Amino acid sequence: MRENKSLNAWRQGEQTIGCWLSMANSYSAEAISKLGFDWVCVDLQHGMIDYTDLAQMLPAISNSDATPIVRVPWNEPYEIMKVLDAGAYGVIVPMVNNRAEARQAVMACRYPPDGNRSFGPIRGALYGGRGYAQEANQQLACIAMIETREGIDNVEEIVSTPGLDGVYIGPADLALAMGLPVRGDQPEEEHLQMVKHIQSVCVQHKVAIGIHTSSLEYAQKYLALGFNFVTLGSDAGHMTKHAAQELAAARGTQQEQRESTGY
Repeated sequence: MRENKSLNAWRQGEQTIGCWLSMANSYSAEAISKLGFDWVCVDLQHGMIDYTDLAQMLPAISNSDATPIVRVPWNEPYEIMKVLDAGAYGVIVPMVNNRAEARQAVMACRYPPDGNRSFGPIRGALYGGRGYAQEANQQLACIAMIETREGIDNVEEIVSTPGLDGVYIGPADLALAMGLPVRGDQPEEEHLQMVKHIQSVCVQHKVAIGIHTSSLEYAQKYLALGFNFVTLGSDAGHMTKHAAQELAAARGTQQEQRESTGY
């Protein structure tokens, strides 16, 4: 089976950099994937993307060395199984609140006897190649998002869930859970201390830790703190940021302030 290079890097304590895909376009997915990111994540939760789009985007990503990851809309086993069947090599599950929910996500990612994933990797096996049925349980990453008040309170039991490969922090939702202002990148010291706390629990249990960032500054910040994977912005974010900078430069004006979208 094709190696999951990103997952294996995390298992060895190495760091990776990825990009978020929020636009339903196979060309932009292919173009971003070919830039050299270790992984790209197709966002079915908040991105302007549905399953039909995903079925076109994953083959486009396959034209690169980037590991294809999908954030599902919710912790629904059928959603998780379907994106794995489509060829995802990792699943990010939002709003995981406790061990029972973490276990539900893990079970949906694994074939029996390790889980309850139904067999039918219609495209997954084409991408994964020979040995998929036997090796998928070891090569596909299950990643839980800790970003709610309940998730914070239950961080130890979530992270120690058997079979969980990684934890991904959503900084905006984490800020909401803490009663802090919503920003893409969070400057508050209280927020940083909570992020470090979650990271320390992950390190203790040898679970990969990742976080969403919207800028180079914050991506570098969390890499320096030892995070295993960081998101260096998104397709939409890079497009609008660059266009806004050049438009303002062409006009000789200041950039207009835009409302944060989380991307």
